[in-house]
Amino acid sequence: MTLTPAEAPVSLHGAEHAANPQRSYELLRRQGPVGVAEVAPGVVVNLVTDYRAALDLLQDTDTWTKDTRSWLPQVPEDSPIRPLVEWRPSLFFADGEAHAHLRRVITDSFGLLDPHDVRALTFRFADTLLQEFADTGTVDLVRQYAQQLPLMVFNALFGMPDEEGRRLVWALGAMMDSDPETQAAGGQSFGAYLETLYATKAAQRGHDLTSWFIDHPNGLSQEEAVNQILITLGAGNEPLGNLIANTLVRMLSDDRYFGTLTTGSLPIQNAIDDALWHDAPLANYSVHFPKKDVTFHGARIPAGSPVMVSYAAANTCPHSGIPADGYRSGNKAHLAFAAGPHTCPARDVATLIATAAIERLLTYLPDIELDVPADRLTYRPGAVHRTLTSLPARFTPLTPDANGATPWSRSPSRPERDTPFSPTSGGTEA
Repeated sequence: MTLTPAEAPVSLHGAEHAANPQRSYELLRRQGPVGVAEVAPGVVVNLVTDYRAALDLLQDTDTWTKDTRSWLPQVPEDSPIRPLVEWRPSLFFADGEAHAHLRRVITDSFGLLDPHDVRALTFRFADTLLQEFADTGTVDLVRQYAQQLPLMVFNALFGMPDEEGRRLVWALGAMMDSDPETQAAGGQSFGAYLETLYATKAAQRGHDLTSWFIDHPNGLSQEEAVNQILITLGAGNEPLGNLIANTLVRMLSDDRYFGTLTTGSLPIQNAIDDALWHDAPLANYSVHFPKKDVTFHGARIPAGSPVMVSYAAANTCPHSGIPADGYRSGNKAHLAFAAGPHTCPARDVATLIATAAIERLLTYLPDIELDVPADRLTYRPGAVHRTLTSLPARFTPLTPDANGATPWSRSPSRPERDTPFSPTSGGTEA
């Protein structure tokens, strides 16, 4: 890609961007609805920062393709963004009928989940994590809660025993480590997890997502089924953990939520909406390529050039026509879950898990508060995810009462089985 001085790429992968992403997006907006950004060292893309332009791109399947294979030779093998754009036979990188074929398996399977059971499952694993720190009075809500809980829930939804959830948490955490050997070990462990998961369910079905993927009438191959599981775990892991953490920042630092932390799901949902609008957990992604040379919202883009969508910039776009701040509470028009045919197929389940996770935490630790000022919190460098490095908090420790009872020994939400849900007769997404 040839750049003019006016199109000098804005870096989205360093500490400066992590500390103040809106400054980066403002610099990009000066280039127009489509700017030029460096999303990893040496990896330059067109980045859509305008809300209307983002919608046009995400809803236009005739002009654009999601297939990354022709572009991948330009992405270094050791680039941190390479694993996120590496082509796989999954719905993330498919178009048209191939995409619809794969997506239907996921939407139909997630449609079999009973929301009440998913909520109870989230409570159960939230309790498991809470018991590990509730008597200490301090916690890092990122490392000890938000990063672990989504994977523990999805491990169970895919039909694996609880102890495998810890293995999954370790594997994906190791894959994000800065040490190459640890990364490699994490990748091997994750690969072994996927192989065990598929082999277990291929041998004996259960009431779980993996079994429903395998048995779906669309007839996925083993490679296709494993890659849909991989994509679902990836999409449901870090973004969902980020959503939980970013929402908790708001609830623990914003006076609008002070004093209402245990009053139910409405204030939690408002905080979730606020986080999705103003701090999108998946900040920049959705790589597209024009099938032929195009002029898109004033930008001339050659065929095959990478174009990413900045959900974070589009959501905060001053030209979107959507009222800002408080008027967005309850408004679901944000792009944090994308839009069009590639809208996240599990958005309802993800929101349900996030709501239940936050509700459980605040019910048992009603006086929890940040241990540092909110403006001193830091975020991990990187263009794609908006991830807190830590979220230190303090609270009154929970200890057994005179009879030795704890909140968990009195809780009715801890079923004695490893797969605490079953398919329902409800409909599926279109």
